[in-house]
Amino acid sequence: MPFTVEVESPVPAGRMFKAALVDWHNLGPKIAPHVLSSAAIIEGDGSVGSIRQLNFTSDMPFSYVKERLDFVDHEKFECKVTALEGGHLETILESASVRFKIEPTSTGGCICKAVTESKFKPGAEAGDEEAKAKEYLVKLFKGTEAYLLANPDAYV
Repeated sequence: MPFTVEVESPVPAGRMFKAALVDWHNLGPKIAPHVLSSAAIIEGDGSVGSIRQLNFTSDMPFSYVKERLDFVDHEKFECKVTALEGGHLETILESASVRFKIEPTSTGGCICKAVTESKFKPGAEAGDEEAKAKEYLVKLFKGTEAYLLANPDAYV
């Protein structure tokens, strides 16, 4: 059951891409410690094929997610990650991936797009998990935006 989230931001696309996606394992725990307790690249160097683990607080319905970077284009500000372990893979999902694209706007800001693809386990239903996932993605981009606006020299 795929869904799309779009968030408009005044932050330039390149800065948003670097902060919210490429370096999220470092920035996320700093700006959202109430949700993301820690994160790290556990295999690879951050390039395609690398695996990072995101560890969540009790505010989330699961404790961690391991995700693989399947694709990245630093010029077009695009990437795709696939969940390998943890998250809802333990309960309702057989597979899950997200394709991100940060599109520059004519005003110097960007539009942050996230398109998810999920395959549910037989008999499993999304329930309110889709709404929660959308809310999490919006908060990820808006939290990154607030950090970048407050720190104009970060991720330039």
